Amino acid sequence: MTYQQLISLCDPIDVSGAEPSSIGALCQDSRKLNRGDVFIAIRGYQADGHRFIPEAIEQGASIVISEKPFAETKGAQLLQVTNTRRLMGPLAQAFAGHPANKMKVIGITGTNGKTTVATLSYQALQQLGAKAALLGTIAKRIDNNILPSSLTTADPIEIADDMQQMVKAGTTHLVMEVSSHALDQQRVNGISFDVAAFTNLSHDHLDYHKNFTDYARSKKKLFDSLKSDATAVINGDDRQARSMVADCQAKVVTFSFIGTEGVNCRILHNSTDGLSLQIGSTPVESPLIGEFNAYNVTEAFLICRALGFEPQEISDALKHATGAEGRMEKVASSANQPLVLVDYAHTPDALKNVLQTLGELKTNSQKLHVVFGCGGDRDKSKRPKMAVIAKTNADLITVTSDNPRSEDPDAIIDDIMAGFESPSAIKRITDRKAAITEAIRHADAQTIILIAGKGHETYQEVDGQRLDFDDRRVARQALGNGNLKSVES
Repeated sequence: MTYQQLISLCDPIDVSGAEPSSIGALCQDSRKLNRGDVFIAIRGYQADGHRFIPEAIEQGASIVISEKPFAETKGAQLLQVTNTRRLMGPLAQAFAGHPANKMKVIGITGTNGKTTVATLSYQALQQLGAKAALLGTIAKRIDNNILPSSLTTADPIEIADDMQQMVKAGTTHLVMEVSSHALDQQRVNGISFDVAAFTNLSHDHLDYHKNFTDYARSKKKLFDSLKSDATAVINGDDRQARSMVADCQAKVVTFSFIGTEGVNCRILHNSTDGLSLQIGSTPVESPLIGEFNAYNVTEAFLICRALGFEPQEISDALKHATGAEGRMEKVASSANQPLVLVDYAHTPDALKNVLQTLGELKTNSQKLHVVFGCGGDRDKSKRPKMAVIAKTNADLITVTSDNPRSEDPDAIIDDIMAGFESPSAIKRITDRKAAITEAIRHADAQTIILIAGKGHETYQEVDGQRLDFDDRRVARQALGNGNLKSVES
């Protein structure tokens, strides 16, 4: 990055101070800044980066990019611009050498299914011989390295640095989840997506977005940003499908299981062993189960098709794509034990989808037991809704703690219990480990147990701390205890 390139990209409304002799890295955290780096002040949602300009200057910033003037630059040059947040993504890409332009980039957004669609697409691309990478909720996968992921979509500097590593590793295709927060906060500005996919839209993140309309508008930004040579893959059975692509310049590929618009799809077989689908004229088999996974598999198929791969090759690849951890993940058990599944369903729509799927697959002699809670410091209005969905779709219910964060776990459970007509008939066990263990130890082989809400997570957030906790490990321990009783006992 040369000084002239920086000036051209920033297009400042005012420049004060001398041109620096050299330019370091781009940085938005004054605590991580090294002498010579460029500090960009971002107005955050919890703190305003402009407050830390003095610290950045003391640390030796060569250039400060700000939305407001600052007199005491002490040798640093100040570039005043109209909007630092809008500028952040393009700057990050430029400092990293524009890595997004050196790969095929696939972005996936929606309320439910992002992680599964992204993981299926990534796994299928690997089977198809592509050198693929993944950025998402569960992990970053760069070359053969698996790195933890703290956000569904990271900040622009981290994204650009990750992409730079991918390019160095020879990556040809990057699949990334794109959250509504990231779109609203312009974290993916500067990235030109080759394919963008929409899964669905339902009640979620209204603790952040003002309302459902605002939430939908944030998702739509991904499709509004597509260029004419890109492709949008859209779930045509979702009510928001048409509005998502109303202003889209790209080629739009729509699919449907219930209508005649776009690519016609059918579920040929759906059991606990997997799915058989017809996507257009192509038969596709998958080890995943449930109608909602039929949509996820179809989306992955059409993403690969948009990238130029042949239908039969994609079908063969998807046979070996197992999807994401913690999404309808089976916990190994023996013949005389219950079928235990762990799923990330933490929204009303996701919980409904999973429970309805299991309800359709279970036999008349089986009972469905759901163990779930709700996260703290999040949209409280969904808590009683989750209760109604559980009561409507499950035979047995245990309400427990999820990630209470700063809230009282029992107060969260009280909010959930308000959704039940007869709360006294519902089992509540605040301690999540105890709730899972009791559900399993009081079940027999005729019980399906769904442990919902945390999925792949290996921690529980309590009072600002992340405590070691994994639903799958707790379930395995309970299954290993033996002494499993009949539900009737």
